[in-house]
Parts: sequence; C-alpha cells; structure tokens
Amino acid sequence: MIGRVLKSTGSWYEVVGENQKQYTCRIRGKLRLEGFKESNPIAVGDRVEFEADEKEGIIIRILARDNHMLRQSVKRTGHASVLAANIDQVLVMATLKLPRTSLGFIDRVLVSAESFRIPQVVVINKIDLLDRDEVGDLESITNIYESIGVKVLSISAINDSSVEPCMETLKNKVTLISGHSGVGKSTLLNRLSPRIKQPTGTISDYTEKGTHTTTFAEMFQLDENTFIIDTPGIKEWGLVDMEPQEISDYFPEMRDLRLSCKFGARCLHLNEPKCAILEAVQKGFIAPSRYQSYYSMATGEDNRK
Repeated sequence: MIGRVLKSTGSWYEVVGENQKQYTCRIRGKLRLEGFKESNPIAVGDRVEFEADEKEGIIIRILARDNHMLRQSVKRTGHASVLAANIDQVLVMATLKLPRTSLGFIDRVLVSAESFRIPQVVVINKIDLLDRDEVGDLESITNIYESIGVKVLSISAINDSSVEPCMETLKNKVTLISGHSGVGKSTLLNRLSPRIKQPTGTISDYTEKGTHTTTFAEMFQLDENTFIIDTPGIKEWGLVDMEPQEISDYFPEMRDLRLSCKFGARCLHLNEPKCAILEAVQKGFIAPSRYQSYYSMATGEDNRK
C-alpha cells in the first residue's frame, strides 16, 4: 500500500493510506542503514510503501521525493535533519516582539528553501502588539521581502478575520511552517481548523522567548487538498552542504548581478574589487540587512540572535 507520513516520533510513524485510513508504522530495520546521511531517513510528507494489518504496519520503501527541506542536525555532527518532504511552499512565521525574530533567521530559512527552489511566504504575527514606530519597522521589512518576490502577510493569529488571507495562501498546497517558539504557530493552526488542537505556550517575562509546545513535526489536513506541516520551534537554522561560492545564488536580488563582478563566479562579494553586489548595496539596491545575512552565511558568522 502507498501512503504519506503525517507524523514521526522517532520510532513510530503515523501514515495515511490511499484508503484514507491511518496506520501506526515502524520502519524496516535495514532501511534505516542503507546509506542515509540524514539523521532521520523518513520525514513528514514522505510518500512510502508499507504493509499493514488493521492498525499497524511496516514501512518497506521510501518513494522518490519531489523535494525536501534540510537543516543541520542538532544532535549528530555532519548529519542533516529532514524537516519535511514533498512540499509546495515554506512559510516562515515571525514576530517583531514577544519574541523578536531576527532577520538573519528569516533569511536563513528563505535561503534554504530557495536552494531547493521551493517558494516562500513570510507571515508577521502579533501585529496587534505593535506601537507606531514598530508599525514603521513592519512596513520596512515588508518592502524588503516583497521587493525580492517573497509574499508577506501581517496578521494577528488571535483574530479570525486576520487569518483569512493565510488560508487563501495555503489552499491546495502542502506548506511547511517554521519559526521560533512563541511566534504563534500553534495558535494559527488552531484558528485554521477546528480539528487541530495544538497546545499553546506562554512568553517568559524574563527572556521574552516562547516555550516549546510542539515536540515532533506533524502534517495536518485542512481540507482534501490542503496540508500544513507544523515543525518544532527552532532556535537556530544551520545551512547544509552550501559552499560560500553558491550562497549568493539563493538571494534573488544577487543572483543575476553576481555574474557582473570582476571575478565572476569566483567572487565571494566580501571585499573584492569591482564587485557588482557590493556596489548594489552601496547604491541601495540591496537591503543592508539582506547583505548582512549573506555575509554571515558566507563567512560562518552568526546574525540570527
């Protein structure tokens, strides 16, 4: 039988079959050892072949993926963690306060998605908390991302009408949603469907950071053709298998300009003479925050805090 993985808890996988029934499955032992570099060979969203009785089954084969999203494994050096497979778009959920999401974190998620040619959406939540100056910051951030072709939505997830544009963006797609703990991912999911009952946490008054409420990635079905994959709150987003020379390929505003550099594809856009990208930053054609994100990725520095 062919099915799709809805949830992975490490040893067990919830799989929905072609008959729309759900099965709790284990992975065939040898499948786990067959050359997988990733720390989790089966991910949410994977299409799998499995054998099952009424309720339980064994996964015997992973079908070819259309794509997947990776980040560095936090537990195993040199390995990657597959957040999800076979997805149509990535939604980065962020907040400007309680907690504040760094633009560096947003850019790392966008770059990871762009490296797999997966479209991206940025959703800024908790706009009801913003004062006048912060509303100005929101407009500036929106302009930065919309200018490079990324859709930006501003919402308050506690308000039903505010969430309606999100539903339109998600419709008929498989969407991976990512963000720090406390940005409101679970609140948004609960608003999108009465069948979803994700636990919601609180924000620490001391750290202004959220508590982890989602432990494992899980895919929810909003309607017949609409799925959303919730991921655990992520503090950091490590890039996987990217050489410094290729990172600018995944910044849309840099991709075409880089070939105009004096040193062409060899230019790292750090301090080289006659660099088209550095000139574009100086002239205001590339946002300073975006270049700072690029710089941190290319040099291995960290601008995600």
